[in-house]
Amino acid sequence: MLHALRAGQGAREVWWFHGVRNRAEHAFADEVTALLTALPGARGRVWYSRPDPGDRPGVDYDEAGRVTADGLAAAGLPDGCEIYLCGPAAFMAALQADLAARGVAAGRVHTEAFGAEAAINPGVVGGPARPPHPPAGDPGSGPVVSFARTGLNVPWDDRFASVLELAEACDLPVRWACRTGVCHTCETGLLDGTVAYDPEPLDPPGDGNLLVCCARPRTPLAVDL
Repeated sequence: MLHALRAGQGAREVWWFHGVRNRAEHAFADEVTALLTALPGARGRVWYSRPDPGDRPGVDYDEAGRVTADGLAAAGLPDGCEIYLCGPAAFMAALQADLAARGVAAGRVHTEAFGAEAAINPGVVGGPARPPHPPAGDPGSGPVVSFARTGLNVPWDDRFASVLELAEACDLPVRWACRTGVCHTCETGLLDGTVAYDPEPLDPPGDGNLLVCCARPRTPLAVDL
């Protein structure tokens, strides 16, 4: 967001608040400082909750402690601004509650979760788990798909539309959401082999990965499932 504001050369008033344990964990510290310096009207304030002995108050950080609504107000945060929070869920919930207690309208506070998310299977109703097994019916005659985590090796069959459908037929737990190569929820490690996509994903997966929701094997595959 700071890069976008800097590229737009806007005169918008910007307040940057950041909380972290210490300098060793202070992500993008120098980059953010340079961006704030280049933005007219920008202000920044940094809290270290557990500063190391070598961390310099007034240089590396401004205050010891955690980011709170009282701290934002004491720093001079103006009324009527839009507030964007990004961080762990507990941090955001506590700060949202503090801001609401100070009269900040909920519609002015925007949040984005930062951290690991539990595995999800949207649209799937939980049920008794079955051990992984080959799919029902006669085995296919295509390239062997090896599910490395379970040790299951299954010949590909064109009756399946994707590696995801094959995994589901084997009762393997797989994360997915869109099934069309858009959301990347199903992105999985590709340990060996090549695939074709149908439909083509909106964005390609990262190096060494595949999107199981729309991938079909071109060669024998080893998949991190």
